[in-house]
Amino acid sequence: MQPSEDETAVRPTRKHPRHGVIEPKDFPVVVFLTVCSKDRRQWLGCAEVHRSLHTIWSKAQAWRVGRYVIMPDHLHLFCTLGKPELELDAWVRYWKSQFSRSCRVSDRRWQSDHWDYRIRNWDQYTEKWEYVRHNPVRKNLVARPDDWPYQGQVFELY
Repeated sequence: MQPSEDETAVRPTRKHPRHGVIEPKDFPVVVFLTVCSKDRRQWLGCAEVHRSLHTIWSKAQAWRVGRYVIMPDHLHLFCTLGKPELELDAWVRYWKSQFSRSCRVSDRRWQSDHWDYRIRNWDQYTEKWEYVRHNPVRKNLVARPDDWPYQGQVFELY
């Protein structure tokens, strides 16, 4: 069976994820964000990085970080719009630069981009959170999700 003309139409390909958040009317803006270390080097999962990121996120007002998990080579977090409003991309660049300035260690670099996904409802939020909090277990870093020390919550999102 031959594909239809619509099925064979050339689709645009992206080398980078599409970014941008549209504020919905019936559900708060909650974004699931993933940021990786450059070349997936394993320097993120430690107490120093955890403290530094928590402090930076607690001071950054444009986006408010809710729950997060910091893995050795990447991190996941949930965030929502704060004040003053700032594009997500600019906010991510901001806290990455704040972190880099505070640590002053040349081998701790971030991947240039990030992945973001807008959560559409609370069921989706719960599903993503359960997936994220079990990452350390799936990677055999701990036996139970609550045993992973590099996770937390800066603000309650709603």
